[in-house]
Amino acid sequence: MISIAKTPFPKSRKLSQPDGTIGYSWDGKLHNWDGPALIPQGNMRKKEYWLYGFQKTKEEWQELRSQREGLPWYKQAAPKGTTHRN
Repeated sequence: MISIAKTPFPKSRKLSQPDGTIGYSWDGKLHNWDGPALIPQGNMRKKEYWLYGFQKTKEEWQELRSQREGLPWYKQAAPKGTTHRN
């Protein structure tokens, strides 16, 4: 039996600035699946939603977030190591 070590997927890092602005980055880019990636505190600007370094509106972010869970019913995983012949 082959054992595969499961490593946890890296999470976004939380960064804080002295003025109170909070940002989340992943792989050096602004990114956060759990909420806004940039929350400015200094001048009361709106929260900004970023995915993989691309800015999104809140509606776009919610749509992309809802599509990230699992495969659709019509895309089933194929069995590995078997062949089907007639």
